[in-house]
Amino acid sequence: MPSKSLRAHIGILIFATSIIQLANGFFSTFISLRVAIEGFGPTISGLVLSSYFAGFTLGAVRCERIIERVGHIRAYAAFAGMVVAATAAMPLLAGPLPWLILRAVIGFGCSGLFIATESWLNAKAEPIERGRIFSAYMFGTFLALALGQLLIGHAKIETAEPFNAIAVLFAVALVIVSTTRAEPPRVAASTSLPFGELSRAAPVALAGCLASGLVSASFYSLVPAWMQDEGIARETIATFMLIAVLGGLAFQVPVGRLSDRFDRRIVLSMLSFGFAATAIAVIYLPHSRSVILPAAALLGGFMSTLYPVCVANAHDQMPADQVVAVSGQLILVSGLGSILGPLIGTSLMARFSIDGVFYFMAAVGLLLALLAVARRLATSPPTHQERTFEILAPQATPLAHDLLGPPMGGPTSREPA
Repeated sequence: MPSKSLRAHIGILIFATSIIQLANGFFSTFISLRVAIEGFGPTISGLVLSSYFAGFTLGAVRCERIIERVGHIRAYAAFAGMVVAATAAMPLLAGPLPWLILRAVIGFGCSGLFIATESWLNAKAEPIERGRIFSAYMFGTFLALALGQLLIGHAKIETAEPFNAIAVLFAVALVIVSTTRAEPPRVAASTSLPFGELSRAAPVALAGCLASGLVSASFYSLVPAWMQDEGIARETIATFMLIAVLGGLAFQVPVGRLSDRFDRRIVLSMLSFGFAATAIAVIYLPHSRSVILPAAALLGGFMSTLYPVCVANAHDQMPADQVVAVSGQLILVSGLGSILGPLIGTSLMARFSIDGVFYFMAAVGLLLALLAVARRLATSPPTHQERTFEILAPQATPLAHDLLGPPMGGPTSREPA
């Protein structure tokens, strides 16, 4: 059992991250609604919504060096300061170009915050405790993301108040973390990995990470804006997004067990096909609360489990000493999908309304399902699994996870299935 002092330090980090995710959950839905109100046009709106993911992906690749150079607390303060300043500047510099830049800065800062926190937790916790600590960390993340959606129903979207509230939440997290001690991160050695080697060894995982970025970024960025344009009450929008996040949480454990027990490509094909079918069903079924809310739970559940299944599948195929290199390439691919998703989605929504977005997401899911099945039929499953399924939060958070080294479960989590 960790000491009281260690538990306090870990609790502070988890609490601060939960506050950040509370702000993030609110911000992701709020900015979608606010961009729609601003009337930037489909292409510019897509660029503004995608810029967060571009900054987040860049941060996931670059922030490790910043943390190593200046230390955890200073880096955390710098990243949080970036996010607070950029968020506060958005109502002062209302316009497509400033918002595009500021959202990219916010994405970069949030990526740094998550990487700093997770590597910090790795440094503090003993290997046998990491699984429990990470479970508490992810529970706080899901809960905060869900609660963030509820704030939408009470927010004055047209004013500067939501920006100010978000900036306050990030500043509070900074104050909380700044009162604790920093510990050096655990640095894991890794070898270089040519991109072509991963694509040949794990094409399904690579395609799945791209698909995960495409559909999740499209869903979280565009669906709230469409619902607002349709005159749906913001309380209903908040409930819909809340159910999607909670659906993601509910799917994690059962899908994880299936993924660790059966060929991950089959599990991935089932998830992808289920997502595609649900997306099509949303178009044609009655848009009543009794139908739409369960559909939101299914969409959120399928989306949130695509990425971790792909990560585990990629590590099944690759040597253990390349865990960091593999994770870095998956981050880039998923980030690319997250950048392209809102851009493609806004163009389709301008021509076909929200049906175009759901058809797009369904097509991506169906193509991934067919690829996974085809590869499963063409090749035999791995003889052992190097990496067990890990619970990862929805939206962009998975991009930051696991960049700095082995998973929170430590070496014991990579046992043969």
